[in-house]
Amino acid sequence: MSDINSTNPRTLGRGICIITGASKGFGQALGYQVSRSLEPRSVLLLVARSGPLLQEMKEELQSATEEQQLVVHCVAVDLRTKEGVDETVRVARQEAVDEIEHVLLINNAGSLGDIAKFETFTNPDEVNSYLSLNVSSPLALTAGILKLCPCRPGLRWSVVNLSSMFALQALPSWVLYCTAKAARNMMFSVLAKEQQHVKVLSYSPGPMDTDMQKEILRLTNVNHNPMPCHESAAKLMKLLLDNNFSSGAHLDFFDV
Repeated sequence: MSDINSTNPRTLGRGICIITGASKGFGQALGYQVSRSLEPRSVLLLVARSGPLLQEMKEELQSATEEQQLVVHCVAVDLRTKEGVDETVRVARQEAVDEIEHVLLINNAGSLGDIAKFETFTNPDEVNSYLSLNVSSPLALTAGILKLCPCRPGLRWSVVNLSSMFALQALPSWVLYCTAKAARNMMFSVLAKEQQHVKVLSYSPGPMDTDMQKEILRLTNVNHNPMPCHESAAKLMKLLLDNNFSSGAHLDFFDV
């Protein structure tokens, strides 16, 4: 079994990396960061609902990484559905060859949900719809990829959960968002305890210049001074390359 506590790998190795919510914002920035750290003949799966945006990103990545012979797949699916999760696992199965040294799954896809008082949410269907993307989907996808790529000697396994300070801190009128982020934090803490060969990180990226942050400003009139996505993406990549965090840790952009 590979030592998940070994530090400072020079690259991510020859890997298969799956990024959800990859068509724009932080997921897109991560795609560019990850592509530069993968060794030749690695595989990058870009997962999102927008096929055209993914295709555009694929072409840019392949042009920029031509010498690496990076294999890039666009998986245009709705991860709220079983079909979307199954299709992502199916595409990953095609590329999960024995020569892969590193499996990296970045659960980035998520949504803001309604910012409203607690008593607003009287419809279970509305709540379940939100939780299907933000809680059920990353659980099912991570489980599917784990079954696809079981532990073996020489295989490094990393799972990243895109988290938030609101996984740990309650905020009035943010019941959906806080609930989902807290659930995901516990979900991946359980994974870290249960699967000792998997290195798990919950990363809170800070306020970034994304569509979600623009929506927060519109709804709350609060400006959180968002940073460019590539700044936070670069810090996450440094954490993954240094590889000296404890599995199951929850780390914030401003604390590392």
